[in-house]
Amino acid sequence: IFYYSTTLWRTVGFQESDALTITVITSVTNIAVTILAILLVDKVGRRPMLLVGSIVMTLSLGMMALAFSFADVSGSDITLSAPWSPVALVSANLFVVAFGATWGPLVWVLLGEMFPNRIRAGALAVAAAAQWVANFFIFTTFPTFSSISLTFAYGFYAACALLSLVFVFFRVPETKGKELEEMEDLSV
Repeated sequence: IFYYSTTLWRTVGFQESDALTITVITSVTNIAVTILAILLVDKVGRRPMLLVGSIVMTLSLGMMALAFSFADVSGSDITLSAPWSPVALVSANLFVVAFGATWGPLVWVLLGEMFPNRIRAGALAVAAAAQWVANFFIFTTFPTFSSISLTFAYGFYAACALLSLVFVFFRVPETKGKELEEMEDLSV
């Protein structure tokens, strides 16, 4: 949604100039909800925020997949008409809000907290590299997946968001209020 948002907005009926404006608004929204996450993380906790983020991202990406299952495809042109174009728009923006308020910033918070002191520096380097590899995977697979179908692409990413929910639920401990020394026992 972040990398290919201009294409998405054109698909739901906006002109190129409108699509660029909406992309800027989406980016500003992402910054605003990231600030909100920074303000809430020590009050609410990391785990609850990640769980809510995973749920909302799964639902919003699932709704994107559903909306694009009703798309009109003519060659390389894809269009969505009502009622599915507003559903896709709202879902895309809901994803941005959920990601920006949870997973976007909180992964970096958790990475600094979850590794024992004796391996923290090396583990953070490996984890940051893994983040960039995953980011590269998403960036490079979307064109291929969308050439299969946007329903498939958004459905695949919805399944990944669902996996993040399962992972956090079963494997990520709450680190709110814990001292780094206490984290030695909580490492995943």
